[in-house]
Amino acid sequence: MDNNQQNQKGQLQIEVSPDMAQGVYSNFAIISHTSSEFVVDCAQIMPGVPKAVVRSRVVLAPEHAKRLAMALQENIVKYEQEFGRIELPNRQGGGRAINPFTKGEA
Repeated sequence: MDNNQQNQKGQLQIEVSPDMAQGVYSNFAIISHTSSEFVVDCAQIMPGVPKAVVRSRVVLAPEHAKRLAMALQENIVKYEQEFGRIELPNRQGGGRAINPFTKGEA
């Protein structure tokens, strides 16, 4: 079956370069938005270091941001069914960033 036939059946081929396949580690994320886009900055922060380093930035149209949120929720449900509930520390404060070294979650 050639690529056109696969695409006609709704299948999408995704190619990941070797460099991209390694991914980046992120334990801190900042999400911001304008009327036309969402920006997700994935960063790495180390204990005792007051500066986070952004490792990856993803810019999404609002529709794609909502699809991403729905896909994440679906996968979290599947993960918890297989491996158990993901526990989060008690939320205190109004933090919007995902940071394992503070008490606020996004």
